[in-house]
Amino acid sequence: MSAKQRPYRIGLAANRAHLDSADSALVRLLQGARTAIEAHLKPELIVIGRTLDAIEKQGLLNGYPDIRRFPYGRHGGLMKLVSRVVDEDPARTLDAVIYLIDPVDPSSIFPEAVALKRQCIIHGKPFLSTLSGAREWFELEAVAAGAAPDATLDAIFDLENESIALIAHDAMKDRMLALAARHFDLLDRFAQRYATGTTGRLLNELAQKIKGKDAGQNWARPCMSGPLGGDAQIAELILDRRCRRVLFLEDPHVARQHEADIQLLERAARTVTDYASCISEANCIERWCNLTRQRMGNR
Repeated sequence: MSAKQRPYRIGLAANRAHLDSADSALVRLLQGARTAIEAHLKPELIVIGRTLDAIEKQGLLNGYPDIRRFPYGRHGGLMKLVSRVVDEDPARTLDAVIYLIDPVDPSSIFPEAVALKRQCIIHGKPFLSTLSGAREWFELEAVAAGAAPDATLDAIFDLENESIALIAHDAMKDRMLALAARHFDLLDRFAQRYATGTTGRLLNELAQKIKGKDAGQNWARPCMSGPLGGDAQIAELILDRRCRRVLFLEDPHVARQHEADIQLLERAARTVTDYASCISEANCIERWCNLTRQRMGNR
């Protein structure tokens, strides 16, 4: 855990398809992360009504003392989570949101669901919408709090056999380059890097400066620009389980003409919820890089 004076406060919700079976995403998340939650992070969990019903029905986190019920979604539970993300009161604000999204559930595109992600990006807080992303987040935060790495997750941290996509909106390209330069050693370990349009060209220019003209020339495999279909190309890689992670620096303050393409990319990640993850905010990416490096050093 970071140098905070209190435990994390985490908002937790899940669409219906991720709740109702013994092998649902919610069950797999809380069973897999149980030690991280109960022994290392000890967060306060703010849980939407039906999600908490499923937790109790499945016998998850029995006896865990720091769970608070929020209303059902139809009674404003997600709306209240949005308010808590932006709240400046340390006794109320959320530090992260886990919202396990089923991409075919209509409620996943309700205004409160869209606003929840947007406000997490604006306020620099993790928004975790896939099982894989949430499970990895718990693992990395537990390692930061002093836990030994969970050996069952070693395979996903074998970066030499993993691929990653790097995407940045126009206003965020300089920040992406700064992040890539700062964490070049980590990103260079991946078997393959993909990037859209101008971001890919800029990353390859950076790699040529660091590795030399020939070695850095195709450091990031270029896709089309986002508006011309690059997001769709990366979505296919995700669906084919050829690219697990997406680092996507989104600019939440501008209207985006290719919003449908961005949503398609996120929808792909949520379709393979047990495999893919997408991080959409610079500070969260920075922390992911630092903690991934720490975890790999602790193996």
